Amino acid sequence: MKIIAQDPAQTSQRAKVGMIGLAAVLLLIGLASAIFATANHDRQVAAIGSARPDVVANMVAANTTDPNAPKEPLAELGVAPSAATAGGNTSETPPAAAAR
Repeated sequence: MKIIAQDPAQTSQRAKVGMIGLAAVLLLIGLASAIFATANHDRQVAAIGSARPDVVANMVAANTTDPNAPKEPLAELGVAPSAATAGGNTSETPPAAAAR
């Protein structure tokens, strides 16, 4: 490959074009960043039927533990035996032992 001496004007022009291209890419990235930043700062639109934050905050603040609240929701639904019925039979003798 033959080495050809380049004209200094051509080298300068290539450097200028490269710098202008780099500046254009950085400008586009900055512009896109600004557009996305303003899009993220917009107020959220509440959809129909969605939960409103002020109502949910009041519901959470008013939600306290009630001493009369059911302790075993699965037992009330009949899905699992309650601890009162399962643990209440421990004082009696088991049926197998009573039969002997």
